[in-house]
Amino acid sequence: MNDTNLHYRPKIALFIDADNAPASKIDFIISDLTKHGVITIRRAYGNWQKTWLVSWANCLSRHAIQPVQQFDVVKGKNASDIALTIDLVDSLHTNDIDIYAIVSSDSDFTPLVTRIRATGKIVYGYGERKACGEFVRSCSKYTYLEQATSKPINIINQQIITSSSEKHVDEPLRSIKDAIIATRKAQGWANVSEVGSYLIKMYKFNCNDYGHLRLGYLIQSLDGVETRYEADRSKMFVRLKNIQSKEQGSTLCSGAINCH
Repeated sequence: MNDTNLHYRPKIALFIDADNAPASKIDFIISDLTKHGVITIRRAYGNWQKTWLVSWANCLSRHAIQPVQQFDVVKGKNASDIALTIDLVDSLHTNDIDIYAIVSSDSDFTPLVTRIRATGKIVYGYGERKACGEFVRSCSKYTYLEQATSKPINIINQQIITSSSEKHVDEPLRSIKDAIIATRKAQGWANVSEVGSYLIKMYKFNCNDYGHLRLGYLIQSLDGVETRYEADRSKMFVRLKNIQSKEQGSTLCSGAINCH
């Protein structure tokens, strides 16, 4: 729960099952993932000789996604998921990846997701509503793409939420609020590291369960709180929004750029 490395950007690996994913939603997926880190691996798997995959052509070049050709060894059988699985498992051992994103509605990826999460990694899933519940629940977060142009519906911690201003985080917000109150000091500010220690001790809290690698990232996604940094950005502080600061000329730095 140590947020001293505040400039660190998580590394993301994006694996697309093109046979079971809509090309029309790739802009949304890329945009959503870049909020969480840097996409260092971008691959899409399919038999590109199939006419219904032609819609992926512009998407691949526009987003620098590497197309991986996988011929159908047996007629009527899609072999792309096997190739994707092999490459992803290989990357677990050869790449320093923090977050895996799998774009597919195929429930056959459920064991793969379970394997990835067993290593402590975060898995974001993207697909359509036809995806089975077991696959959806196995992901750290699953986003239904049917409404991706407005308010995409996500699954976090097996609960349905919407990407609206409600921020989908009522449960962690309650725990974090308790931790802030318990550890806060002058003007209601609490050191995020102390908040993290309290959460672990009292709730066995793990921010990975809510789709975030670090507590600081999770806190910054919440409504109802505000964050500040020390001038050298070595420490992050948080407080509840309804507490107004009376201190002037603070040494803390508001937001990511401006300092008072």
